Amino acid sequence: MTSETTDLFPADDFQAHLDEAAAAASVLRTARSARKDAALRAIADALNADSETILAANRADLDRGKDTLSEALQDRLRLTPERISALAAALRRTADLTDPVGEVVRGHQMPNGVSLQQIRVPFGVVAVIYEARPNVTVDLAALCIKSGNAVVLRGGSAARITNDCLVATIRRALEQTGLPAGAVVTVDKFGRAGAHALMRARGSVDVLIPRGGAGLIRSVVEESRVPVIETGAGNVHIYLDASADVEKAVRIAVNAKTQRPSVCNAAETLLVHADAAARVLPAVAEALRGAGVRLHADQRAAALIGECVPATDSDWETEYLSLDMAVRVVDSIDDAMAHIAKYSTHHTETIITEDLGSADRFLAEVDSAVVMVNASTRFSDGGEFGFGAEVGISTQKLHARGPMGLQELTSTKWLVRGNGQTRGE
Repeated sequence: MTSETTDLFPADDFQAHLDEAAAAASVLRTARSARKDAALRAIADALNADSETILAANRADLDRGKDTLSEALQDRLRLTPERISALAAALRRTADLTDPVGEVVRGHQMPNGVSLQQIRVPFGVVAVIYEARPNVTVDLAALCIKSGNAVVLRGGSAARITNDCLVATIRRALEQTGLPAGAVVTVDKFGRAGAHALMRARGSVDVLIPRGGAGLIRSVVEESRVPVIETGAGNVHIYLDASADVEKAVRIAVNAKTQRPSVCNAAETLLVHADAAARVLPAVAEALRGAGVRLHADQRAAALIGECVPATDSDWETEYLSLDMAVRVVDSIDDAMAHIAKYSTHHTETIITEDLGSADRFLAEVDSAVVMVNASTRFSDGGEFGFGAEVGISTQKLHARGPMGLQELTSTKWLVRGNGQTRGE
């Protein structure tokens, strides 16, 4: 590992953690599906068995962060018995999914009889740098094990106690099922220097994935020497088209904004066609305010909805991650799509419309990872898409885009089988 760290950084100790992951990856690469699935089910059982210990660790992290963490980060950090049960259920769903390793992507026989096959193979060692989200610890462990990868986790100081507890539970379950504990490694103890070292660990880490706020993602993308899959912040839009149904608009807007406002697929901006504004917007605004949402509205929207905060240009580009929402009236679907193109993080957008032509245009012309019609943006999630869990939601265009599951944690290689053929001139 090449590392621009100080003499105080324990480089040998850090490298030992990466070497442990690499050794585990070599075992996982050829592990049978049944063995990996048994490990995932054992981890699920262990999470439920250790739930009281995990919750106690989580309370300690929450107590440490109550005066320094935003409400959004506290919500992401918080575990409950229900959330632990949901994580265990996601592990079991992942175990039930088809193993992508060895899947034939394409193949054919050359005219000379040489047979070609392109198959899916694990990356090897996947590293993830993320913030106060202990659910990511479990989700990434599940997806990486199932796809034959080892994972190195750097989860941030806010969740340090919780993540240490979760990783200990996971590693113990792995050993009990005969897989190496090194399949899941945490480098949290190395702090920010450890995160920096992960970005420089080319040759020891095959791919690095950042999950968190825009600042974290930008830092990893700009500084990393390891190949990065960029997951994006979520400045997510709902557009109420001229034909929008009021009941659908109310139901979807409230769900997309308020079900869990601290996550990246929560809606942040509401765009409303001028021809629907007087008919639809007052009911939507009343429902949002009734759910505790503070609306930041432009002048035309404010004239229709009453109580609000005057919107400024900064509101259109803000990922609030809170019970705040920007509202703007636009003159056409073209204006709505132009606004999205200018301000969106290209994560998820939805249109509420009864016009098939508008729906088709929105799906075809909006350049985001997930584009929806008449559905809540909260569905933009690997678990909801049937992936068991998700690595993150990629907003880039190379390798993976949108919610990332098992297949997105694989690369490919070519298998060539011949019978003595040689290449001529």
